[in-house]
Formats: sequence, C-alpha cells, structure tokens
Amino acid sequence: MFMHDKKLLQDVKVQKTNPQYAVMLQEQLGGANGELTAGLQYMSQSFRVLDPQIKDMMLDIAAEEFSHMEMVATTINLLNGQDVDVNRVGVGEIETQVLTGLAPLLVNASGDPWTAHYVNETGDLVADLLSDLAAEQRAKVVYEYLHRQINDPEVRKTIDFLLNREEAHNQLFRQALARVAQTGSNRDFGVTPDSKLYFNLSQPGKYFDMPQHPTPPH
Repeated sequence: MFMHDKKLLQDVKVQKTNPQYAVMLQEQLGGANGELTAGLQYMSQSFRVLDPQIKDMMLDIAAEEFSHMEMVATTINLLNGQDVDVNRVGVGEIETQVLTGLAPLLVNASGDPWTAHYVNETGDLVADLLSDLAAEQRAKVVYEYLHRQINDPEVRKTIDFLLNREEAHNQLFRQALARVAQTGSNRDFGVTPDSKLYFNLSQPGKYFDMPQHPTPPH
C-alpha cells in the first residue's frame, strides 16, 4: 500500500525561470539514471527478496525515489515558467514546449521516452544490490554535472539535497550487500582458485596484489 503525502520531501524553489536548464533536469526525471528508473528498479527487485529487512529497505528507498521524482518534476515546472516559447530552448528536449503545455514528460534531456529497458533486475540479490550501488553512483554523477551548470542558489540547494540522499541510499545498499555477500551468485560461482588469479599482461609493473600467472593457460 502506498500513501501520498501532499507535502514534498523537501520544498523546492527557483530564483528565476530557466527553460533550457529545465530540459537538462529532465534527465533525472525520465532518463536512464533518473528517479523514475531508480524507484521502479528497487520496487521490481523487492518482489523476489525473501529477507524481510532488505525487502523493506528496497521498498522504502523506492518510495523515496518517487518523492525525489516529484521534487524534480516540480522544479522543472518552476524552471519552465508559464509561457510556452520554444525559442528559449536551444538544445535538447522541446516536447514540453510544443506538446504538453510545459507539463513535464517522462523523457530524458534529449526527448527520448522513458523505457523499462533502463531497469536492471536479475533475481539474484547480490547482483541486484551491486547494480543498485552502481545506479546510485551514476545518479550522483549526473546530479554533480547538473550542480556545476546552474548558478541559481535555490536549484542548487535542491540538487545538493538529492545528491546527498543518493549517497545515503548508497550506504544502505552497502550494508545490505555485506549481509548477503556470500550468498546467491557469490556462493555458487567464483570460488575456485581461478577466481583469484590475475594474468599480468601489462609490462612492466604489478597492479594488483593477487596471485599472478605470467600468461593465460593454454
């Protein structure tokens, strides 16, 4: 069961309209590393999880990602302002100017529609948690790029909050991974000596502190 709280997770504001930046922010609404993708990925993965604590954690984080999506969409609305004007969007997605009357679409910054192909789900908890860690890290990178390209202090405040929440999720996923690190695909594969062998094919120099074999076996 889900409930809608009419209050945003954190209030969002903008100092002034900026339709071109609204286009860029679309990446975190309908992009591969955006909030919709994260929310649906963690929710989808949770359906198969037997550990009740990890299942709850995934659903809690998924619910928060949807609240992030709400914050991003609200910020996009504020940045777009009230007047459609395709001339104010120089590069990227223009659909909201000519199709939806400025209502945010589930598209990325280039106007490509969101797709379920963005969602990673394997049924193996170790693999899924590693995928989730990578997803949070990629989201942080996108938010960092967005943060660098806006001077509006109110928008920066929103992005800074969202970026730090992604790191909080990162920490939770790491804790969950530590709990199941020896299960699933980690239990069934990668347990022979071959899994700890490094072929030193770069000369000169040793890069990893692992047992080495000078050349691959024939």
